[in-house]
Amino acid sequence: MHRPAQRDQHDQGVQRVQGGLRPGRPGARLRRLLVCAAAVPAVLVAAGCSSDSGSGSGGDTKPQAQEQHTADAQPSQSASTNAVQPAAYTTLPKACLALSGKTLGDLVPKGAKSGKQGTSDDAGTRSSCSWSSLQNNGVKGSQFRWLNVSLLRFASDAARGSGNKLAEDYYGRQVQDAQSVDGAKNIKSAPVAGAGDQATAVRYDLKKKEGDFKQETIVVRVENVVVTLDYNGAGLAGDKTPDADDLAKAAEKAVKETVSSVAAANHDGARAGSAAGQGGSKTASPSKSASPSKGASASPSKSAAPSASASKKS
Repeated sequence: MHRPAQRDQHDQGVQRVQGGLRPGRPGARLRRLLVCAAAVPAVLVAAGCSSDSGSGSGGDTKPQAQEQHTADAQPSQSASTNAVQPAAYTTLPKACLALSGKTLGDLVPKGAKSGKQGTSDDAGTRSSCSWSSLQNNGVKGSQFRWLNVSLLRFASDAARGSGNKLAEDYYGRQVQDAQSVDGAKNIKSAPVAGAGDQATAVRYDLKKKEGDFKQETIVVRVENVVVTLDYNGAGLAGDKTPDADDLAKAAEKAVKETVSSVAAANHDGARAGSAAGQGGSKTASPSKSASPSKGASASPSKSAAPSASASKKS
């Protein structure tokens, strides 16, 4: 019992001496204090790390919220880039019905009822029609006339641009093509007033084996639609060559009437869609983008001439 009692007292850092008790060895107590002091910072460091980790995640939340708010406040670049103005016209009239019977009777008197519709895989974006007339004037010869009307509509496209811009670019190319026909002589160009947003008339002379032809080409852009009208005439078998000014006046009248037909077709279509929308959905399916390389050609054609057999029969 004595030895364990001495061991307990020694462990508690107290020694029994004569006259009472005195503190144990100061070195042992100092070591204990140092150990405890070293343990406290470790706990604080651990607690601090834990606190920093929590505040870090909470601190990140605020900048993330600010970034999200900024992103929401600013429209995305892709959305603003892809936004294009909707096309004004969504359909086309049938080219063979774009002109009245009276107008056709004045321009192609012997062919007013024999219009030939051009081939197209989408009549809503491209349409064309041509008429030819050979009028026999007896011993004086014959008068030949040829008329062609082409319409091309461009739809707005996020990748290609607005329908108006696409039509404007195509309009410029059509005018250049009309001014650069092979063999053309005395080429003259002039603006046409009162026909769409842009209109240019190009006239020239073209000599062919059948006779001397007078050509009038008028290109008009109205919103997102381009109208190209070709009208030419010749005096055959000794008949006189038609007057270029007379052809120009007739062609200008016809192209303005065609432009009016474009507006009327879309007005009637919108009115019909509105009436249908009262009993159902007003949503119309988007039209395809027009491509000048397909369907009816809208480029100015070379002067047409009657076949030799037709001339002989007249």
